[in-house]
Amino acid sequence: MERRDWIAGLEKGLHLIEAFDAEHSRLTASQAAQRCGMTRTATRRYLLTLVHTGHVTTDGKLFWLTPRVMRLGQAYLESARLPRAVQPYLQRVTAGTGEVAYSAVLDHDELVYIARSGTQRHLNTGYMLGSRVQPHLTAAGMVILAALGPGFWEPWLAAQTLRPFTSHTVLDKQQLQQNLVQARQQGWAISEQQLEMNYRGIAVPLWDHNDELLGAMSVTMPMNNETSELAVKRILPVLQDTARSARPLL
Repeated sequence: MERRDWIAGLEKGLHLIEAFDAEHSRLTASQAAQRCGMTRTATRRYLLTLVHTGHVTTDGKLFWLTPRVMRLGQAYLESARLPRAVQPYLQRVTAGTGEVAYSAVLDHDELVYIARSGTQRHLNTGYMLGSRVQPHLTAAGMVILAALGPGFWEPWLAAQTLRPFTSHTVLDKQQLQQNLVQARQQGWAISEQQLEMNYRGIAVPLWDHNDELLGAMSVTMPMNNETSELAVKRILPVLQDTARSARPLL
C-alpha cells in the first residue's frame, strides 16, 4: 500500500475500538493510550470523536463501547458472501446430525465463527456469531491450521503462548504439531475438552471451487457417554459429504 493511500487516523480509531475487551471494558484515556501505544492527548481526541459518532460513551473519566459498534460486525455478516453461501449447508449438517453446525475462518491469530445452525434447544448454547478463540483449542481451528501446512503452522506455533482452559488443554507444542500432522493426513480434526469440559468438536476444511481454503465446517456437541469413535462415525460422513456438495458453489 502506498503511503499516500494510507489514512493513519482511521487505522488508529479502529485500533482504539479493539483495545476494549472483557478484561478492559472501561478505560481512561491514559489506559487506552497505553494499550494502543499512543499519546494520551491524541487518544482522548480519538475517544471524543468516537463519542460524537456514537461508538463510545463516557462519564467524563471512563470510556466504554456502545452497541453501535456491533454494526461493524453485522455489516460483515450481511455483506460477505461466505456466511450467506454456507448457511444452507450448515442447516443440512444440523438436519443430518441433530447437532449445532458452524463455519469459521482464521483472522490473524484467532478463529472467528461467522455462521451457525442449530435446533431450537441449541439456540442458547455453543459459540455465538463473531466469537473469537485461539484456533488450536477447537477442531475448526486445528483443521484450518493443518490445511495451511507446516510452512504456516510452525512459525505460528512458535509465536504462541499456550495457556490452559481445562485440565485437558494441550500445552506441549510438539504434541500440537503431531496433532496437526495427523489432521492434515486424514483431512479432518477432532478436539475434546480443550476449551470447555465435556465438549467435543469435529471439523473438516471448507474449500472453494478454485481449491482455495475458505475456512472450516464443524460440529460442536456435548460428549455425554458417546465415545470418540462413535461420534466420528456419526458426524464425520455428514460433514464430509456436505463440504463436498458445497465446494462447487463456493
